Amino acid sequence: MSVAGFAALALAAPAEHSESFLGLPMWLWQLVNLIAFLGVLGYFVARPLAQAFGRRQQAVEERIVQARQRREEAARLETEIHERLARLDQDLAEVRARGLSEGESARAALIRKADEEVERVKREAEHEIARRLAFAREELRRTAADLTASAALTRLSSEVTDDDRRRLLDEALSNLGKGA
Repeated sequence: MSVAGFAALALAAPAEHSESFLGLPMWLWQLVNLIAFLGVLGYFVARPLAQAFGRRQQAVEERIVQARQRREEAARLETEIHERLARLDQDLAEVRARGLSEGESARAALIRKADEEVERVKREAEHEIARRLAFAREELRRTAADLTASAALTRLSSEVTDDDRRRLLDEALSNLGKGA
């Protein structure tokens, strides 16, 4: 109820029951008392409440500013993360392509080395075969010469007599004497 409503109600009350203090009706004292109470209440409570509400409003506004800053930071971080993910996908694709390329070049190098090794082993084998063939031919010549000499010795032994040997020895000595 407002002050004006309270005053109207007090005036409407019958005058015979009204009490007075210092010659003023009680309702007027009650009205003055109410106004004074509200004034004191306003002075001691309203100001601190206004200050508290002001501080609270300021704190809420600061939180709103901080929330906006955090939201902007989160949006910036989200953008940065998306950019990094995109770069990561590109880097991953590049690594895969480079790996395939390096794998192919390593494979080609291994094949080339294997071919070179095959050629080297082939050359060494041919060289070894040629060397052993030459050695075998030399052994065959020696054996053939030994067999020929042995056959010639056997034949000479059987066909040359002691008289032929003396005559050959005498001829060799006379040839030596002429040459000396």
